[in-house]
Amino acid sequence: MHDCLTDPIARTRRFHRAVTTESGVLDSSFLGRGRPLGPARVLNAIGHGRQDVADIRAFLRLDSGLMSRLLRGLEDEGLITLHSAPNDARRRLATLTDAGAAEFAAYESLSDAQVSGILNRHARPEALLAAMDIVATALGIDRTEIVETPPTDPRAIACLTAYYDELAQRLATGFDVSLSADPETQDMTPPRGAFLLALSDGMPIGCVGLKATDKGYAEVKRLWTAPAARGMGLAKRLMDQLETRARTLGITRLRLDSNSALLEAIAMYRKAGWTEIDRFNDDPYPDHFFEKAL
Repeated sequence: MHDCLTDPIARTRRFHRAVTTESGVLDSSFLGRGRPLGPARVLNAIGHGRQDVADIRAFLRLDSGLMSRLLRGLEDEGLITLHSAPNDARRRLATLTDAGAAEFAAYESLSDAQVSGILNRHARPEALLAAMDIVATALGIDRTEIVETPPTDPRAIACLTAYYDELAQRLATGFDVSLSADPETQDMTPPRGAFLLALSDGMPIGCVGLKATDKGYAEVKRLWTAPAARGMGLAKRLMDQLETRARTLGITRLRLDSNSALLEAIAMYRKAGWTEIDRFNDDPYPDHFFEKAL
């Protein structure tokens, strides 16, 4: 017999049962609104801006038959309308009606209250949230989207702030962004550069910037992934996509700098074919410098 305290299968199945019960998956009236979780989840996706039916189906991992039944039920309730995309009759779009928007808002309010109750039951809510972040990120890692945004996007700023805070803790010298070679916004904006953001179900969990220069190369800046996403290949995905984006901008040589305290990052750069070079800037924080020809 396996030790139930250490057996990974038993522990995982206990977790599944707890989430199933607590989230209301088995309820015929999810959060008391008269319909089960399935249609409520589809309504939630539409309310959060997903209108393309194929995109919703892929995002929720539903088969086409079930998706059709759920949409038909929401349409019969008068909560959504279905119509063809203006530029492509083969694409179907779903839009909330006024009644659907009101139902979406009711679900949002009830869900927020449910979450508050869960967190209030725990003596260390931050530890509980950190555990939730790890699980949610791990379960959704293959659905993580990498999108291009301005570095001034609030989600990008949230990632950059977390990155600066982490550097302040990890570097022996601390970190003050005003003393570093902080790139100008226009240098990380097309057509000069780019800024990429990793999103897990809308939550920003990583970023990286491509900073243009007038020196024959561009720089990789501000590579960061959330602690909950580490060890799952997200940093490599961000770097690979940044290299692809650099090529589309006509960039043929990249450089970056790092600090000895960031052992994982340095190991990744070496494994990915980056070559160590002499110092190429006067930023006070880095002590390792790399280059890669594209």
